[in-house]
Amino acid sequence: MDVATTAVVISLIAIVLVVGLMALGWRNRQLRQHGLQAPAGLPGNPGTPLYAAEGQYVVTTTGGDWLDRVTAHGLGNKATATAAVYAHGLLFDRTGDSEVYIAKENLSDVRLERGMAGKFVEKDGLVVVSWTLDSQTFDTGFRTRYSADKTQLLAAISALIEDADPLTNPTSKEIQ
Repeated sequence: MDVATTAVVISLIAIVLVVGLMALGWRNRQLRQHGLQAPAGLPGNPGTPLYAAEGQYVVTTTGGDWLDRVTAHGLGNKATATAAVYAHGLLFDRTGDSEVYIAKENLSDVRLERGMAGKFVEKDGLVVVSWTLDSQTFDTGFRTRYSADKTQLLAAISALIEDADPLTNPTSKEIQ
């Protein structure tokens, strides 16, 4: 074998090894998270959304750890989506994947961030929603397709959270 062929073979082996290790890591993460409860489904007759924005569902991570992707129930899968705010909760309707619905009483915070696992953008480019399920906290990131939608989506989710529990959110949130 000549030097070029040897280099190609070694490169291919290295690529297969790296891809195999990545697949193994993803599978092990799924096994560790298999006990997580699935988010509730959208109510039977959801009604009309108060606000909806097109964009990209980025990822769901464990609360406070923007790199710990949640793989259970497809929550770690990036997809084109619509974020729809209803009077009873928030729906991420993902194209080609299952929808993610978060009931109003489970929402705890909404803010703008620079990024999280799998997506980094300009300052305050992602809408990040914090929520709880079965006493565990999660953060879900969404990137609106149009910049103007980001502020309106943030306001709609903030209003929903403030309405959910006015005792924990006594003052209105200022949108920057």
